[in-house]
Amino acid sequence: MDSNGVDEHQMKLVEGAAGYVLEDVPHLSDYIHDLPTYPNPLQSNAAYSVVRQYFVDEDDTVMEKIVVHQDSPRGTHFRRAGPRQKVYFKPADVRACIVTCGGLCPGLNTVIREIVCGLHFMYGVTEVIGVDCGFRGFYSKNTVTLTPKVVSDIHKRGGTILGTSRGGHDTSKIVDNIQDREINQVYIIGGDGTQKGASAIYKEIRRRGLKVAVAGIPKTIDNDIPVIDKSFGFDTAVEEAQRAINAAHVEATSVENGIGLVKLMGRYSGFIAMYATLASRDVDCCLIPESPFYLEGKGGLYEFIAKRLRENGHMVIVIAEGAGQDLVAESIEKQDASGNKLLKDVGLWMSLKIKEHFAKQGKMEITLKYIDPTYMIRAIPANASDNVYSTLLAQSAVHGAMAGYTGFISGLVNGRHTYIPLNRITERQNKVVITDRMWARMLSSTNQPSFMNPPKETTEATN
Repeated sequence: MDSNGVDEHQMKLVEGAAGYVLEDVPHLSDYIHDLPTYPNPLQSNAAYSVVRQYFVDEDDTVMEKIVVHQDSPRGTHFRRAGPRQKVYFKPADVRACIVTCGGLCPGLNTVIREIVCGLHFMYGVTEVIGVDCGFRGFYSKNTVTLTPKVVSDIHKRGGTILGTSRGGHDTSKIVDNIQDREINQVYIIGGDGTQKGASAIYKEIRRRGLKVAVAGIPKTIDNDIPVIDKSFGFDTAVEEAQRAINAAHVEATSVENGIGLVKLMGRYSGFIAMYATLASRDVDCCLIPESPFYLEGKGGLYEFIAKRLRENGHMVIVIAEGAGQDLVAESIEKQDASGNKLLKDVGLWMSLKIKEHFAKQGKMEITLKYIDPTYMIRAIPANASDNVYSTLLAQSAVHGAMAGYTGFISGLVNGRHTYIPLNRITERQNKVVITDRMWARMLSSTNQPSFMNPPKETTEATN
């Protein structure tokens, strides 16, 4: 419990008629009473003068699930993102900071740019700083001043101008630094591990009773964050993956019995591999972590490869980095600084196993080319679609923080921008559902077998 008798670990639930449930996000007024409010500066913003309705209604919410039956309850809702009529910060008093954590992803610089520009041009905030190299930068690195001029063209570059790192999270030191620097808005860009850190920062800030808004922007190139429609950078990753698949297809079709093997990102979720396969239509087999497969015997991968080579004379295989880890010998059980399991290079392992198998069989001579575009994909600038999406995510976060919301992430749910409690995106990972229509569409595209384990052979008892 905090000093006001409110359990900061308890989700704010608002129940209504017909099974309506609002999973609300925390607000500064939950633990700081009698906070003054101010008119939203957007009322006098020339750019917004053409907008018929400046502000989001306080009662506007967005459904988590839009497909329901006639008698289904209205279900879970989230607070709709957007500017409010009243804000809880004077623009002149705002001192904001931005930090990026975890791996690289297309669109990171766009999010940074639009937080800075959104604060400056929409709300008149002039003090924004960037934290160097992830969470540890709060207490071990210098900060950089961010202005619209500094960030004007960073969206055209890959990576993050602030630098990034994994781990280094020390809640007490981070919040001490936030207090010492008199920061009152914290924007944290990162994946589920990063947002767990953001949640710890929010709870410590709340425990100390500080007027500091904590806003998260979820980042994962793998698209494995739950609740939201998709993560920024995902469209760019799928588009760039096409280049590797096209190269593999050219290599495979240029020789007799050619195989192009492409490893794509997807530690626990195979969304990039699945969508890239669907978009390409040149892929013969897609292997992802959610769908186990086996190599030897009837119905196995080797048999399918031989069959496809006899039919077409070439083959393209796409494999997600987390697929088949149960098959890889001497699997590594160590973890990186973010707590992610360190995986063996399944692509390289698979290429060697395929070559060894066909060499041992001696019936078919193959030529296999292995392509790993992982770091090329995540290091490129965002495409047009992701640039727009990143802009809206950043602006939604700014609107939420200025309105006094905290301990939330901004995310797209059913096409509408919303504020989602931090715990909802850290409680599980989004995965490809192999009983879903999208996976069925992918199987229909490749005409690959499901690779379910073959039934055990049974023998009839003889009398």
